[in-house]
Amino acid sequence: MKPPKINIAEEFKAQVDKLKSARENISGFQINNFHQSFRRLTNQFDTPGPKMANITNFNIPDDHRAVPVRLYEPFNASQEPGPTLIYLHGGGFVTCDIDTHEGICLRLASGSGFRVLSVDYRLAPSHPYPAAPEDCEKVLKWTLNGHGETYGIDSGNISIGGDSAGGNMTAYLAQKYRQDVKCQILFYPLMQLVQIKPPKPGPQDILQLGVIALKFIEQHYVAGADTHNTRLSPLLEKDLKCVPPAFILTCGLDPLRAEGRAYTENLRAAGVKVKDIHEKAMPHGFLNFAKAFPPARKIPLDAADFMRQYMS
Repeated sequence: MKPPKINIAEEFKAQVDKLKSARENISGFQINNFHQSFRRLTNQFDTPGPKMANITNFNIPDDHRAVPVRLYEPFNASQEPGPTLIYLHGGGFVTCDIDTHEGICLRLASGSGFRVLSVDYRLAPSHPYPAAPEDCEKVLKWTLNGHGETYGIDSGNISIGGDSAGGNMTAYLAQKYRQDVKCQILFYPLMQLVQIKPPKPGPQDILQLGVIALKFIEQHYVAGADTHNTRLSPLLEKDLKCVPPAFILTCGLDPLRAEGRAYTENLRAAGVKVKDIHEKAMPHGFLNFAKAFPPARKIPLDAADFMRQYMS
């Protein structure tokens, strides 16, 4: 007797409703529960990523705190030190890690043939701003200074990418290190923290990444810092000349879509090459759920094609 067929869309919605309930009641003491719920959701609704030649966990040394990272090396990577993408996971600065975003990194590595270095940066509330961008910048500087050669990382061929909160830090670091970074990958990026609600709340708030989540980020991550600082709100950067080429994904069912598209326009106005993709029927965070959202398998491959244009 065949087992009953599971309706993935209905099952995914049921699990998302549970996740929404957890987020609506979230507090500093409940972060771990939310994180575990998101991890279960990812495990259930993401398809296995491509196999790698090597996956290596190690720490980027620092005088105060080492930063954990994971290096994905695809089978078609160069034998000598070669192009590498530094990836910064999303999660609103308060949740997720290199495990929850492994599927995305595997697809980027396999599709491009380049190594991907995923960063396990510190999270709020335990570590509010600027802990996360400090960790990510340490990793970027470590690679640019040539310390990653023994891991196959070419200091002269580095790009950076991330989704949501990771996209926020990616955009800032790409601005700051514009002369050193080859290109940037921004998946539905959080580009500013000045305004904490979407202009027109609606179905795009399916994962409650609107008022509830942004207020929580403001309270526990921003924690009184100046949100007009471009380190928190890279959308506000006025000088975008010579910023590296950008691949930008926005989604129709995402409260962050307007700021992602605004940044696309700002970059183009500054003469920066941009490849923009708008998935009008997709929600924020869909790249973590390839089983429920088939485009999640293709978008990282499109980004990988973009990377190959700008990385030797």
